[in-house]
Order: sequence, then structure tokens, then C-alpha cells
Amino acid sequence: MKIEKGTENNIEEIESLYNDLNDYLDAHINYPGWKKGVYPIKETAVHGIQEGNLYVMKDEEHIVGTVILRHEQEAAYSKANWYHDFDDEEILVINTYAVHPTYLNKGIGTRLMDFIIQHSKEMNIKAIRLDVYENNKPAIKLYRKYGFEYIDTIDLGYSEYGLNKFELYQKLL
Repeated sequence: MKIEKGTENNIEEIESLYNDLNDYLDAHINYPGWKKGVYPIKETAVHGIQEGNLYVMKDEEHIVGTVILRHEQEAAYSKANWYHDFDDEEILVINTYAVHPTYLNKGIGTRLMDFIIQHSKEMNIKAIRLDVYENNKPAIKLYRKYGFEYIDTIDLGYSEYGLNKFELYQKLL
């Protein structure tokens, strides 16, 4: 398995991964609360690739996981006390952390997290931050396993989709 920056040639396959994952979530417990046609969508991948922040994990030829790593935080993050004041360039925010449903429970999420942490260290990042829907227990368990500390619970403005509260986490490096 290898992890590399996504390219425009990956957009259709990433969109397919998003759709397959949303179909899977629709038929099972939808821990992240994602909705097909709402989030994540093709434009999510397009923006991540245009910004140079989208990474893909490939198993031979196929994309099995993807993540977007940005310096910019959601505006609502400013409501939380992060206990450390870092400039945007000193942090990375995990967005759209997704694994194809065929590869769930096969260590892909763990490998992606290992990459995120190693990549952040190589960039001299001081903290990795993220938000996660409060009912996304599997993701929260993974983040805590990796030493992310709970910061606060906030409203990110997605209540129209039934997503009222998001937990904020931070890992200092």
C-alpha cells in the first residue's frame, strides 16, 4: 500500500469511493452522519486536489482510503479553548477521512493515521486538530487511541442534517 497526493486523474475514483461509502453507511449504522449527494461529494475531492491537500491510499491500482489535510480551521473552532495558540501554518486539520467500505476493518484507517502523524512531524506541525460527529464512536475510539485529546463540543451548523454536536480533538506533536 502506498499513500500519495491525489491528482485530477483520481477524481472519478474518489467520487466512487465517497458514493460507495455513503451507500454502505445508508445501509448500516451511519456513525459519521454523511449523506450521499451532500457530503462528501465529487467537489470535495476536486477542492482537496486543487489545494494540494488530498491524499490517497492505494492497494495496487485502487484507491482504498483518502484524507484531506488543511491548515485552515472551521470558523467555529475559534469558540474552543485549545490551550495552545498556534498559527494556521503550525497545525493540520483532518478532513474527509474516508475508507472504502470493502476495506473497512482491514487496518486502512490505522495506516492513514500513521501517515497523517508522520507527515505532520515531517512538516514540523505542532498540532493536529479535527472535529468528529459526537455519535461517531468508532472514529472517536481511533483518535483517542492515537493520543488525541478531547477539547470541546461545538455546533458546526449542520443541524439541518441531524448533526447537532461535534467533538473537537487535538494531538500535540
